[in-house]
Amino acid sequence: MVPKQKTWVRLKKNFIRYRYIYLMLIPIVIYYAVFCYAPMGGVVIAFQNFKPALGIAGSEWVGFKHFVDFLTGPYAWRLIRNTLLINVLQILFAFPVPIIIALLINEIQCKKYKKVVQTISYMPHFISLVVMCGLLVTFCRSDGIFNDFLALFGVERQNLLANAGLFRPLYVLSGIWQEAGWGSIIYLATLSTIDPGLYEAATIDGANRFQRMLYVSFPGLVPIIIVQLIMRIGNILTTGFEKVFLLYSPLTYDTADIISTYIYRQGLELSNYSYGTAVGIFNSIVNLIILILANYISRRATEESLW
Repeated sequence: MVPKQKTWVRLKKNFIRYRYIYLMLIPIVIYYAVFCYAPMGGVVIAFQNFKPALGIAGSEWVGFKHFVDFLTGPYAWRLIRNTLLINVLQILFAFPVPIIIALLINEIQCKKYKKVVQTISYMPHFISLVVMCGLLVTFCRSDGIFNDFLALFGVERQNLLANAGLFRPLYVLSGIWQEAGWGSIIYLATLSTIDPGLYEAATIDGANRFQRMLYVSFPGLVPIIIVQLIMRIGNILTTGFEKVFLLYSPLTYDTADIISTYIYRQGLELSNYSYGTAVGIFNSIVNLIILILANYISRRATEESLW
């Protein structure tokens, strides 16, 4: 009983001392409780033939029927393939860009110029996704600015977003433009914690700026890079629904249709709630398995991991 009492006293003192911080935490806890944890009770409809008029208690139980229907259906491979390819392309091309930007900004000596570069690189992040997608749709039209540029090289005008083969490059490149600068913040913060003495020692040893960046700055980023990479791999089947939904069309379903947009069409547009929920659960389970594997491999290979 004594250790429990000491723990309770310690917690009470902690709450009193940091009461304002805990008060600030309350809205976040409420948000996750209401929008993330409370809805989890509804996943039971994935195992039912759910009818809103009958409710969860009155709907027929069908077991794993919806999971089997999805995995044996004509769209499962296309959806998984598109979701994986878009995320793999983002990891290969978008993930390294914030790291490179942070390393380059860290080498800028003029503080005023450094602040200007940082501000300009951060600005696209604050543009609404709807506005950004609207601009991209306008620029990609047959009479848009992208086609004006391509026409200079004799390329035939076309609606670029209606070309299934161009959807993934446009998606990844626009994402790099919008988020690369903002994503560099966490790496710049990490670089600021590196001991300046390491740079001085490298300079004394004859290392130039590129060598200092390669052998001092980059190794200092490795732990946070690994953590970010594990988290990114753990969401490899979770591509941003909003952006794909705003950019794709039936003409590009073959390369643009992903699991989250399919869930939206099945669950909301077609009112097939049980089937859409089953697909969402499948997506979450696969993400969890990939996250655990990525964390395990990272811990064994680099001794850095989330847990």
